[in-house]
Amino acid sequence: MNVFSQTQRYKALFWLSLFHLLVITSSNYLVQLPVSILGFHTTWGAFSFPFIFLATDLTVRIFGAPLARRIIFAVMIPALLISYVISSLFYMGSWQGFGALAHFNLFVARIATASFMAYALGQILDVHVFNRLRQSRRWWLAPTASTLFGNVSDTLAFFFIAFWRSPDAFMAEHWMEIALVDYCFKVLISIVFFL
Repeated sequence: MNVFSQTQRYKALFWLSLFHLLVITSSNYLVQLPVSILGFHTTWGAFSFPFIFLATDLTVRIFGAPLARRIIFAVMIPALLISYVISSLFYMGSWQGFGALAHFNLFVARIATASFMAYALGQILDVHVFNRLRQSRRWWLAPTASTLFGNVSDTLAFFFIAFWRSPDAFMAEHWMEIALVDYCFKVLISIVFFL
């Protein structure tokens, strides 16, 4: 754990919490939007979510693993609520108006719930693996291993909970392919940009 003044720690806590919220909310919205790349089905969320592992690794480096876990859990409930609201208002990429909040959207609720559960699983695993390996002389080992393990658990849990037998026929049919392609993109983006 690094030595920071109390003011620096408060600022880091604020910005890292905001970063977590931004990545989760944007990813939950973008996962509604499928895209085909070279014939493979994925979602736009595959390109935003890898930033959560950067946020988590920074949180562990600054605050240590026990406090990082508490910070991650503190962000989860607001992220769940904000994700549901934003994704309902902009359902499938179109503004629905504030009236959309008057009706329960099962598709969006499944995404928000899946995100909540998968985020908890993926981040706990990421923090654990990163913290265990961060003292290694190989600087790249901790972020790479935590990204690989955190991403695979998060991706599989998320896509299963959100899209298995989903009311969205496309996502219900292609969720396994999308999960695999998303995982590959997440790992590639994480390795290229964060290592």
